[in-house]
Amino acid sequence: MGYCSRIDVQNVIAQALTSSTATTPDSLNSYSSLLNIGNSFDKNMITNSIVDYYIQMADREIDGRLTNLYVTPFCETANFETVLFSDIYEYNSYIITERVCPLQIGDEVILIYEDNEERHTIVDIVSSTVFETEEPILFNFPADSRIVRVSYPDPIRFISARYAAATIYDKYFAAESSPNSSKFGEQIRTLGDNDIQNILDGVTILHGIHRIGRRFYNSNLVDQYGLSEKINASNKK
Repeated sequence: MGYCSRIDVQNVIAQALTSSTATTPDSLNSYSSLLNIGNSFDKNMITNSIVDYYIQMADREIDGRLTNLYVTPFCETANFETVLFSDIYEYNSYIITERVCPLQIGDEVILIYEDNEERHTIVDIVSSTVFETEEPILFNFPADSRIVRVSYPDPIRFISARYAAATIYDKYFAAESSPNSSKFGEQIRTLGDNDIQNILDGVTILHGIHRIGRRFYNSNLVDQYGLSEKINASNKK
């Protein structure tokens, strides 16, 4: 598993895809729409192994750019915890919480009860308190079992998803009509670069990650962040 999941990459890239659908009449003798925006990767022959490879490439790029500030590769941290409101059993396979929780599609959660643990990915939000997992929950977790959300520090997960999605889109979609990179790929790659630059400038701090050296101890006495090009330009004026 990388810094992001396949679901994250698919959510970033899917809205940029336009695929043809069936042109034959259905059972109601009407034609389906010729355009289907937000389609999955299946029709475009992008396998899970391909997505995993480009996620790995994105993760290595992030590690290389941040290795002078933090110990890389990063480790997951637990950033939210709640409990089950109702039992999980044969007729109820959903994670149900008592209160509204900040769980979103693509989040990784660990269900814990005594010595039993299961890790699952949220794939659907049925309601504000009911969540569906990608794989079936095998153990019958009783109510009040712990639900722990684990993830890499923000915004690492979304930087990885944007880098991977940009590369996949340029290689497998934009390259079919033009050898140049696409505007869509350039835009989402720029968003990822901006987040990386915010980390390098000290605007964003990655909590729960070991920092290297004394750069963060006292920036006035020991070291300073590198100033961005905009700040340097304003200082010269």
